[in-house]
Amino acid sequence: MARKLIIDQDTLGPAGTNLQAVALLLNAPGLEVLGITVPTGDHWRDQQVRHALRLLEILDRPEVPVLPGAEHPLVNTPATVTRWEERHGKLIYNGAWDLARPGRWANPREVRDLPEGNPRLPPAAEAAAEFIVRQARAHPGEVSLWCGAPLTNLALALQREPRLPELVRELHCMGGAIAPVTEAREFRQNPRREFNFRFDPEATHAVLSAPWRRLTCSPIDVSQNIRADAELFAAVRARGDSAYTRYLDRFAPRQRPMWDEVAAATWIDETLVTRWEEAFLDVELDPGSAWGETLVNAPAATTAVRPARLQLAIDESRFRQLFVALSHPAP
Repeated sequence: MARKLIIDQDTLGPAGTNLQAVALLLNAPGLEVLGITVPTGDHWRDQQVRHALRLLEILDRPEVPVLPGAEHPLVNTPATVTRWEERHGKLIYNGAWDLARPGRWANPREVRDLPEGNPRLPPAAEAAAEFIVRQARAHPGEVSLWCGAPLTNLALALQREPRLPELVRELHCMGGAIAPVTEAREFRQNPRREFNFRFDPEATHAVLSAPWRRLTCSPIDVSQNIRADAELFAAVRARGDSAYTRYLDRFAPRQRPMWDEVAAATWIDETLVTRWEEAFLDVELDPGSAWGETLVNAPAATTAVRPARLQLAIDESRFRQLFVALSHPAP
């Protein structure tokens, strides 16, 4: 029986780590993707929804619904971040709120033309959190949640259905930072300040504190130094031509970390992981200098609560092979 999956992703596009991860999951054999739920994260929700819809057209997967989710975090706001930065220093990255970056704007409802072409597919009318709850109730114990975004949609789903952690099969999220070995400026500034967990810390706390049957986390430690290089995309091209490979050729950034692709691939095939650890994860909610940082605590021997499974290293060669294979639809 096909594994049932809901993809929760901030689908910044075109063809970056966010959407390449979605494509891997859509192309993987033996999966039934129930839907893609989209919160604000790297960009505003409404613009990202359009990128997701366009990707579905490119992959010829119009049957997969795209459901708009949270437009804003539960509590955090641009004004909150500005006040924090005045006291503690400028953050390297603020996602949708990084108005100094090209292609960002202040109005969350504004949408602009897409470089890859505007979609004809419409988004679904149902709200993301309602969809997640409805699918979990309809298929108890069968639905996996894969999240590569800030955790706002899942926190809202938890508010609607506190039994969600026992209704779904598992949660696999990309987020957090434990002790990354990297020269990236963002993590030299503070190695535990990772965007997905920090953008909506209250949502992160709510989700990580919930009693999931199984919680797996792909922190940036496992993916920061794995790069989408020219050799990788040449291997994708050599395997065959398609609308998606041409999309990658034109739009995929080179030499950037493959954060979400690794998280997707290790959900598809967790034998790629070569180093696991277990720990309790949380984020700092106090509005001081450590606000939004990843907190890691070793599990107590007698606890009845399941810790998170942390992926800390993978077989990069096998990952690259899987990436190339799943950049083409399953036959």
